Amino acid sequence: MKPRFPPGLERAPRVSLVQLRSLEAVVRLGSVSRAAEALHLAQPTVSTQLRELSSSLGLTLLEPHGRGLVPTAVGQRLAECARAFGACWQAFEDDAAALQGLRQGRLRIAAVTTTEYFLPDLLGPFARRYPGIQIELAVENRDAVVARLRRGDDELAAMMRPPSDLPLARWPFLENPLVLIAAADHPLATRKRLRLANLTDQPLLVREAGSGTRAVLEEVLAEQSLHWPPRMALGSNEAVKHAVRAGLGLAVLSRHTLAADPASEGLAVLPVVGFPLKRQWVLVWRQDRPLSLPARTLLDDLRQRLKVRAKAVG
Repeated sequence: MKPRFPPGLERAPRVSLVQLRSLEAVVRLGSVSRAAEALHLAQPTVSTQLRELSSSLGLTLLEPHGRGLVPTAVGQRLAECARAFGACWQAFEDDAAALQGLRQGRLRIAAVTTTEYFLPDLLGPFARRYPGIQIELAVENRDAVVARLRRGDDELAAMMRPPSDLPLARWPFLENPLVLIAAADHPLATRKRLRLANLTDQPLLVREAGSGTRAVLEEVLAEQSLHWPPRMALGSNEAVKHAVRAGLGLAVLSRHTLAADPASEGLAVLPVVGFPLKRQWVLVWRQDRPLSLPARTLLDDLRQRLKVRAKAVG
């Protein structure tokens, strides 16, 4: 008697999971080089997997576009299937972890760059308590974290300004005061009281486009009808701090990025009316996807340790 397979499996093509992962990564990232870097593979290996996948299916999956690659319609569909299978496999791993009492599993977290000053310390106790849980932490600017949320790359994301057009549950877990800083020897550093409107003749340093801190500053300036164009945009908080310390201008940063005594870094927090700008760090997750046991356990662990009442809202 011939073995019977579920519908579809008896005619499943001979493709490998590695080939599907390579295609999904290229479609998501737009090039073989970036996909290879993300998958920790050599570029020729990824290229070979793509050729073999296309040959096995007898279909053109990718097309050149500028310096990168874009999927054909069928390539996009297959990438979506690969992504769905990846989510299904993640759910299986989560179930397996639950059966093993969190002895092993995986937890993907995305976070905006400023959280690197405190998030590892928050994750440390959980990692020590559950050493078998593999934590994958992706640190990006806000735009990149939002893109990861849209694709469903991660279960949890830590940020200051969650997008409003995704079905997200939100838990504010930490205050995020934004302060205006200058070099410690700047003439303004000795002032007792300053107004934002009187500072717009000073050079302004900002983070790159896509930064949440920059977006908040732009919102505040718009609310006060102030025009303060940036002199320079820099790609990290440390770069901004170095530039401020060198006397290149003023900047708004999260207080978390500064030492307990900013003077020890050659910086001063200016006493500007209306500052610190009071914002909050928020953990978010997709409401349309179930959280894994590791993610739920981490949330419970943080809530208990931070002693902050959870406020998950749709």
